[in-house]
Amino acid sequence: MKKQIIELPREIVIGDDVIDDTAEMCKRIGLKGPVLVISGPHTKDVAGLKVVENLRKAGYEVDFDVAISIKKSDVDKIVEESKTHNFIVGVGGGKIIDIAKYSAYNLDIPFISVPTAPSHDGIASPRATLSYNGQKYSYDARAPRAIIADLNIISKAPFRLIASGCADMIAKLTAVTDWRLAHDEKGEYFSEYAASLALLSAQIVLNSTDKIKKRNKDGIKDLVKSLISSSIAMCIAGSSRPASGSEHLISHSLDSLVKDKKSLHGEQCGVGCIISSYLHGMDWKKVRDSLRNLGCPINSKELGVSDSYIIRAIATAKLIRPDRYTILHKIDMDEDKAEKAARITGVIQ
Repeated sequence: MKKQIIELPREIVIGDDVIDDTAEMCKRIGLKGPVLVISGPHTKDVAGLKVVENLRKAGYEVDFDVAISIKKSDVDKIVEESKTHNFIVGVGGGKIIDIAKYSAYNLDIPFISVPTAPSHDGIASPRATLSYNGQKYSYDARAPRAIIADLNIISKAPFRLIASGCADMIAKLTAVTDWRLAHDEKGEYFSEYAASLALLSAQIVLNSTDKIKKRNKDGIKDLVKSLISSSIAMCIAGSSRPASGSEHLISHSLDSLVKDKKSLHGEQCGVGCIISSYLHGMDWKKVRDSLRNLGCPINSKELGVSDSYIIRAIATAKLIRPDRYTILHKIDMDEDKAEKAARITGVIQ
């Protein structure tokens, strides 16, 4: 059997006001020397500057970078300018976490994840999404050495971001089904453990939707733990397979087609999951109703894109990653089949 190296977080700290424990935790896991804190224009005020102050009070030499762009060329500049740092702390939403873990991977240094919103499962995954020549691509990244999830901060995130994280988790239902299909029909490697962990995480979110809607701390904690578990499932699998299938391909396809869209990654994956669950013969109505209960988009109008873009995204999604076998490849998806599936499920009217 081929040797597999699994990189997992050493510590995961979840609770109220745990952002104040950042420096203590960094020392506990043996991190020394200059540190780069990366945050965003908004999240710097929410949490980034708190982390900087906490680390400096503890004696760390800290540099602070407010990142805006996920263009690979811009992120590569951060990598080039960060060669004197011993570790990186990413404080923010999905984009900031992706920038931090991609930079840490390329510098071969540890990375600490401090999420400010539970918008998708990139909190702990070893993958980062960056843009190159106007297209979004997935790159190798550093799984976090530790995670600090402050529930006081995360629970105050815009509810749309919370709902988007829920949709991304529900999408694991079809991601795992696609992965099993690839195993059965193409002999692709399949990890029962990683798949079960991803499905369990999705089910916990489905069972917690009422609490999450009310911003109940226990519900938000369930969501955060599920997002982290999904990330860990990817670490165990050695790929994004347990968390990303045909529904994600549809989302990525939509990204490539619509340049000025306003929809979020998780929202698009949720709509993609409605289509994919229908194609797999699963209970797509349950998926749709769960998303609707959370206030997530369930059709093209609610995503803010035209029916024609949705049809084209579904039809061409299999071309995004031809090597990733899914139900879209099995049925040889085209525009006629895409329109039929979208109309039956109500994704287009």
